[in-house]
Amino acid sequence: MRELIFSIIDRSDRHLVLSRIYDVWMFIVIMVSILPLMTINTYPIFFYTEYITAIIFIVDYLLRWGTADLKLKEGWKSFLVYPFTLMAIIDLLSILSSLHVISSSFKIFRLSRLLKIVRLLKIFRYTNKITIFMGVIKKEKNVLLSVLVLASFYIFLTALIMFNAEPHINPNTGAVTFNSFFDALYWATVTLTTVGYGDLCPVTELGRFISMLSAIFGVAIIALPSGVITASYMDELRKIRERKEEAIKNM
Repeated sequence: MRELIFSIIDRSDRHLVLSRIYDVWMFIVIMVSILPLMTINTYPIFFYTEYITAIIFIVDYLLRWGTADLKLKEGWKSFLVYPFTLMAIIDLLSILSSLHVISSSFKIFRLSRLLKIVRLLKIFRYTNKITIFMGVIKKEKNVLLSVLVLASFYIFLTALIMFNAEPHINPNTGAVTFNSFFDALYWATVTLTTVGYGDLCPVTELGRFISMLSAIFGVAIIALPSGVITASYMDELRKIRERKEEAIKNM
């Protein structure tokens, strides 16, 4: 019985119909649970949806904890280790934000509404495409980390140059421009990402020239991780397709 429960809730057998139904069901429950975060007003129905989804999350957590030895394969130690795994912590945080609905004695756990956003991370478990993407990130973590370091250094360098090249008060309007180094970091970041909100902009010829160079090099730096992730993701999809074809041939 425990083996069947594990195969359903943990997608150990992706061809099992019950497992796929459970994934869709939990996906719907997660989306329903975050509906209150999408509205300003509070409606009575939200109390009931919060109550029901909280119970479902608790049952799901207990079932996964009860089959932890089948997942971690460390015998009785699995039941001690499982609560400290990443997804188990996410599950627990998702539950804690709703315990006050089940009983008023849990008011201590009435945490910020924003904590419920953690529930979206639970989708990683039920969506194969996100799992593949996270695997790609893990596989290319060294390359992506190098790009992150490069981008961070470039932002800091550009901000430092701009902060010393631009006047802190616009000589034409008297308005404050780069009043602090944080303002320069903010400007460098939005320029690197080619967003450019326009709330902070250079007013001198030198500053505008630096801004032009920053935007040009920013495009090149931002394009690096996009190419790496796309190539690795396509390669992972190709491997999955080949494994499926191989499995069909062996049937």
